[in-house]
Amino acid sequence: MARRSMREEILESGVQLFLERGFNAAAVKDITDRAGVPKGSFYNHFESKEALAEVALERYGETRRMGDLADRSVPPVERMRRHFEFLRDELPEFTKGCMYGNFGAEVVDHSEPLRKRVKGGWEYWADQLAAAVAQGQSEGTIRASLDPQQAAYYLTSAWEGTLLRARADKSAEAFEIFFAVTFDALLA
Repeated sequence: MARRSMREEILESGVQLFLERGFNAAAVKDITDRAGVPKGSFYNHFESKEALAEVALERYGETRRMGDLADRSVPPVERMRRHFEFLRDELPEFTKGCMYGNFGAEVVDHSEPLRKRVKGGWEYWADQLAAAVAQGQSEGTIRASLDPQQAAYYLTSAWEGTLLRARADKSAEAFEIFFAVTFDALLA
């Protein structure tokens, strides 16, 4: 089997280290060491660590299965629950968190390009959730009193807080509360 391109190796290593350590603690040398490539080759593929982070955020978003939220063959509440279950199950031993949330806390005040990428990722996610909420309302499975966009904004914010709490507690309790409040009360 052919080896992946050096750029892909660097990108994948960057994604993993940004999730594990955050932006500031993931040095270019750490990224290239994990990729198994010389440090100098990094700059053949990326202008800077910030440029890598922009692409890493895009790649990360592609792995969050946002398209599943638009699958109209699955009832809206069920597909939202499956989506959040997938996100929950992606967190081994309550580590890593969400790259949008991690970067949102760490670098958006210092990098306008990364702030825009994080904001764009959250907006796309909220738009997918809002469409599912609106469909559920039109089908009578989600209360009509909710504003779909506000509900989606709330869900993304609540999820990010849930991740932080689960990581701090090293416990699934925050996930249990998120699912109970979201699917047994808010969207019921």
